[in-house]
Formats: sequence, structure tokens, C-alpha cells
Amino acid sequence: MLSVMDWGWSEMLWATLISICLVFVVLVLLVWIMKLFGGIFTRRQAAVQSSATQGQLHEEEIAAITTALKLYKSVLHDRESEVLTILSIKRAYSPWSSKIHGLTQMPFRK
Repeated sequence: MLSVMDWGWSEMLWATLISICLVFVVLVLLVWIMKLFGGIFTRRQAAVQSSATQGQLHEEEIAAITTALKLYKSVLHDRESEVLTILSIKRAYSPWSSKIHGLTQMPFRK
């Protein structure tokens, strides 16, 4: 359609200015919409947090519950030492830690 019309420089300039202005107007509208949604979600989040703080447990209550669970679980199981022993074995070479196996040899060039 544009090739059929014989546009001059003034028509092309107006079309360019209108399209640039349209892009900026749409971008400004998108920014306003995002700010509106951000304000709505932060108000909703604040309302949820204020209602959630009423039913929260304090640190002392959490510690008492975990201690009670630990004592209850220790009664259920056999007596264990609950000691973790880590043995360190030093080896000079291990194929699992060797980097040479992951490298590709350079091809021979003539």
C-alpha cells in the first residue's frame, strides 16, 4: 500500500513522528498499569501479613515443640550413639578427581 502511494518528505515525517509518539504513549501507559498493579499487590500483601502475625508462634514455643518432638522420637527408636565419624583418606591419585580424562588431545597437524 505504501509503494502505491506517492508520499513526500512531509508525509513520511508526520508518519514517523506519530508512530514515535504512539510508542512513547503506550510505554507510559504500561508503566502506569504496572505501578497500579504493584500498589494493589503490596496492599494485599500487607493485609495478609498483618493477619498472619496474629497466629505466629514465638521462638520459645518453637523451641519447646522441637524439644518435645526430639524426646518423643528418641523414645520410639533404639538407643543410638548419635555420633558421626568422618574418616579422611588421603590418596595421591584418583581417577575420579583426575582432570586429564576430561581433556581432548590436540589433533596432529601436518
